[in-house]
Amino acid sequence: MRGRFALLTAVALALSLPAVVSAQDAGDSAGKKDRKEVRHDRRELRGDRRDIRHDSKDIHQDRKDLRQDRQDIRQDVKEGDLKDARKDRSDLRSDRRDLRQDRRDRRHDVRDTRSDRRDLRQDRKDQHQDQQEKKDSTK
Repeated sequence: MRGRFALLTAVALALSLPAVVSAQDAGDSAGKKDRKEVRHDRRELRGDRRDIRHDSKDIHQDRKDLRQDRQDIRQDVKEGDLKDARKDRSDLRSDRRDLRQDRRDRRHDVRDTRSDRRDLRQDRKDQHQDQQEKKDSTK
């Protein structure tokens, strides 16, 4: 009787051991997954901040180009060179278009940055909660 009980206990233990080990591995991979998500969100946030900075520089340059185009148009009209004035007007239109596009890009990048900050905050919160649960489960 004791031999059978010992045998059944050993078999049950042998069958449940892989399940316990795989459950522990799943917990570790979840921690790695959380860290990976945090790392990726931080990278996206850095890229969006860089995009905002570049778009702001482009906007500044476009505004400078607009001022220069207006000045060129006034100068050409004053000198009576209407052909150059027409060309400068088309440059002015294209610079206005560029300015609108850069402002739109910056607005979208600001929106993306906000979203990435929110995601990063949530991922850090999840990671912290997982660590707390792991601590509590080991007690």
